[in-house]
Amino acid sequence: MSRIGPSLPDDAPARLAGALSALGLSLPDDRQRLLLGHLALLARWNATHNLTAVRDPAEMLVQHCFDCLAVIAPLRDAARAGRDHLADGAVVLDVGSGGALPGAVLAICAPGVQVHCVDAVAKKAAFARQLRAELGLSNLHAHHARLWPDRPPEPALRDLPPVTLAVSRAFGTLAEFIRLSLPLMAEQGAWAAMKGVLPEPELRELPEGVNLSAAITLAVPQMDARRHLLLLQRRSAPALA
Repeated sequence: MSRIGPSLPDDAPARLAGALSALGLSLPDDRQRLLLGHLALLARWNATHNLTAVRDPAEMLVQHCFDCLAVIAPLRDAARAGRDHLADGAVVLDVGSGGALPGAVLAICAPGVQVHCVDAVAKKAAFARQLRAELGLSNLHAHHARLWPDRPPEPALRDLPPVTLAVSRAFGTLAEFIRLSLPLMAEQGAWAAMKGVLPEPELRELPEGVNLSAAITLAVPQMDARRHLLLLQRRSAPALA
């Protein structure tokens, strides 16, 4: 287990506990330490590998950790999401995961879920692999690969189980996100896109056969910005054109 590095502010544990309370999340102390360990490693790697434009570890706490934590309860809320997308046995694909966000946060908060982080940039996939090793996250998997909408998955992804939930955070358009991940999706798989303002033009350009099932406004602790979680699903079983 990685210790909390000196790069994190001294009040990080207290701020994290406050954010969890504000979000209505209950997380054991060891899982909270894992979240902070993720940020500490991200801050260290970012100094040389430029994984994220956010440089200040205190800002990382809010803009990365708290932002990703804000989707946990909505993804588990069957009334709004249609089902608990983070139930034990779920297979989550984090498309364009960057600093393993939100993938690592989901893996830490839902240890019964298998989370697969995919990124076309080698150093970002390497970070996710190092994170898995240092924090002992056996349910976090890293893949250096590119997703293609019109060809079979690359070798690194061919043994991936059918994906029940694909997630993205500030990754391209909704149409691009859906088409790239579609070849890996389970028949009843769903998509969850983390966005800032509600992207009305993108919603009008959804691929045929896909519906917006929920648009959830998120209240991210200590962040003064609009955030939304968009949940999408297929209208019917046939594959998209």
